[in-house]
Amino acid sequence: MIDVWILAVFCLTVLMAFAVVRLVLGPTAPDRVIALDTVNTLVIASMILLGVVFQEIIIVDVAIVYGLLSFVSTLYIAKYIGGEL
Repeated sequence: MIDVWILAVFCLTVLMAFAVVRLVLGPTAPDRVIALDTVNTLVIASMILLGVVFQEIIIVDVAIVYGLLSFVSTLYIAKYIGGEL
């Protein structure tokens, strides 16, 4: 059963690679912000899946804190791009 979860984490890692390519090659700043937010979301999903695989609740707690910090940083970057800062 663990192999299914590891396969899911591997698939998320492949999707992260595609998002990183978009992050590097994105033609505009908003495209890069969306790609960064996508990478952060996939990292959070991977962390939660790894928490399930290893049966460690602390990994899920770290994923929640990482999600909150990711959300705040995305808001800050969006305000910066919008010219409000």
